[in-house]
Amino acid sequence: MSRSTAVYRTLKRAIIEQALAPGAKLPEDSIGERLGVSRTLVREALLRLDSEGLVELRPNRGACVAQPSLEDGKGIFAVREALERLVVQELAGKLTPEQRRRIEAHVAEEEKAAGRDTATSIRLAGEFHTLLAEMTANALLARYVNEVVSRCSLILALYGRPHSAECGVSEHREVLAALLAGDPARAGDLMTSHLHAITHRALLPGGEQDIRDVLSAYAKAEGL
Repeated sequence: MSRSTAVYRTLKRAIIEQALAPGAKLPEDSIGERLGVSRTLVREALLRLDSEGLVELRPNRGACVAQPSLEDGKGIFAVREALERLVVQELAGKLTPEQRRRIEAHVAEEEKAAGRDTATSIRLAGEFHTLLAEMTANALLARYVNEVVSRCSLILALYGRPHSAECGVSEHREVLAALLAGDPARAGDLMTSHLHAITHRALLPGGEQDIRDVLSAYAKAEGL
């Protein structure tokens, strides 16, 4: 993995796990200092995140974590609902033995983290959806799902309210059961109900943040 990609992944994970709140400033010098990289590499990562809607690059004011409006959020969730309904309809009854093992292992990880590790629970919940999208072998669909899932994390951080991680995991189990049963209609309905539910559930970060402190754990995970 290149250092540029490692910087991008470090920042993206911190944003998705809501360690960096919407609106949080992303100073290139502080990020570069903490990650031990040049401002050029930091800028490249910020540009990439800006293209994905996770960061806002403001002329003469620097970068910050994006702050989508509530109207933006409604549109994003509408697109996500359509995309993910397509995903489960494509996969129902078609999961290979290896795919079944992977997704069941993933849900088991979610259950293990539930109630114990908030940040990990948030990340794993999103990865359940992106993993299913990848299993369709439709690269464009997987790309779009990955982007809307990331943007939804910001929407929930801004407008959501505290939720039960266990509830989300139980819904994932229900979707998986419908996929294994080969019932595309039920899988689609369950996914839609699940997405409606998660719009009302989020864990909100708070307090003043030092970008260098927030990125420490993520940087270690990416070898920076």
